[in-house]
Amino acid sequence: MRRALLIAFMASAAMAGCTTYHPQPIAPEQLAQQFEQRSLVSEDLHAYVVRETGHDAAPWPPAVWNREMLTLAAFYYSPALDLARAQWSTAKAGIDVAGSIPNPVLQLPFQYNTPNPGPGAPFTWGPSLDIPIETAHKRGYRVDQATHLSEAARLNIVDAAWKVRAQVRDAMLALYAARRRTAFLSAKADAERQIAQMSRHRLAAGQYSRPDVDSAVLADTQALSDLAAARSAEQDALAQLAAAIGVPASALDGVTLDLSAFETVPPAPPAADAQRAAIFHRADLRASLADYAAAESALQLEVAKQYPDIHLGSGYTYDTGTNKIGFGLAGITLPIFDQNQGGIKEAEARRKEAAIRTGALQDLILGALAHALARYRSGIEALHRSDAHLATARRQLDSQAAAFASGNADRLTFTQAKADYQASETARLDAEIAVQQAAGALEDAMQQPLAPIGHEAVSHPLSEETPR
Repeated sequence: MRRALLIAFMASAAMAGCTTYHPQPIAPEQLAQQFEQRSLVSEDLHAYVVRETGHDAAPWPPAVWNREMLTLAAFYYSPALDLARAQWSTAKAGIDVAGSIPNPVLQLPFQYNTPNPGPGAPFTWGPSLDIPIETAHKRGYRVDQATHLSEAARLNIVDAAWKVRAQVRDAMLALYAARRRTAFLSAKADAERQIAQMSRHRLAAGQYSRPDVDSAVLADTQALSDLAAARSAEQDALAQLAAAIGVPASALDGVTLDLSAFETVPPAPPAADAQRAAIFHRADLRASLADYAAAESALQLEVAKQYPDIHLGSGYTYDTGTNKIGFGLAGITLPIFDQNQGGIKEAEARRKEAAIRTGALQDLILGALAHALARYRSGIEALHRSDAHLATARRQLDSQAAAFASGNADRLTFTQAKADYQASETARLDAEIAVQQAAGALEDAMQQPLAPIGHEAVSHPLSEETPR
């Protein structure tokens, strides 16, 4: 009876350390409500910004939101980063699983004997333990593999953060382009409207032909259509920016945005520096190297499985009146047939696959980098040509303005010159946006900014916990 009570006590003690289950149901209505409640004035967001930047963001909310602050907000709300953080937590838990020591197995055999061969009760019973002991450093290789996988998951957070940062940058660039284009096209539409009105007046006075008036009206209509498209593009860019941050579009209502970062064009880096940055800063390449290291550890584990584990057996047995205490080897697996050759070959193939995948990714990165660098350099040259063309157009407009002021040119000619100049400004804007897009592609190829925008450490939010 005492032995039975002891066994029951040991079992209850083991159960006392078990973790209990706590349900966490997901309600779609609650998720939708939480999304609609997100805003840029949240105090929780304020606390996150302070924690990430290391200094107080006063006043809160800021009067003007620049690229750095919007990127921090995106890091806070981004579901892609939430997923990457959750995956890292899962991978870190895998290290604990890999490092766990195999539990002993409690055995409670019972046998009733008839006829009774001994002087005692006619049964045989007693608890015994099967204690497994792993050999050949198997547990260490499992831990190494899980650690490398955890490192790959950690680097995936950095990769996801860069993609979120790039989405914010691209959305802000689209908004910058739409607002600048709206300003230019608004001035051009105003000039084209005046030209159409003056053309009608001249037609009535017999100074213009109908085709000339029709041409002016068509130009006026096209200018209005282009202006409407630019205004629509501005709304689309705002929606794109809200999606990149992870907030409803209404959260940007009344928010003043600083888009001045796109008014400067950093110089193109030397090819060697850009290549070095791509190799050492690309988180996806470093994660691929971590995956390869995990494949190495997996191969080491499969090789170690050729060596058998040992099972120690100990226990007490009551055998028809005789008390027996046993201790010895409960079993040893003898690898005399395949010696785990199948597992070793599969692990070797996976290691080779990981090596090829890493090499292919590096080739892809270097190819994309060369293309992005060439595109950026040619974009800078095109922008310089556009600057020269715009300067010429400006001189022509100034000349027409002087002629109009002195009476040597009429209002229609001067207004037409203003419309032509607005077209030159729009063409220069197209070149400016093209070079900024090329700069973004080059930054993505290196996963490193061409020019600092502030506290660049925020590009690597490595906290494994979801900020909210």
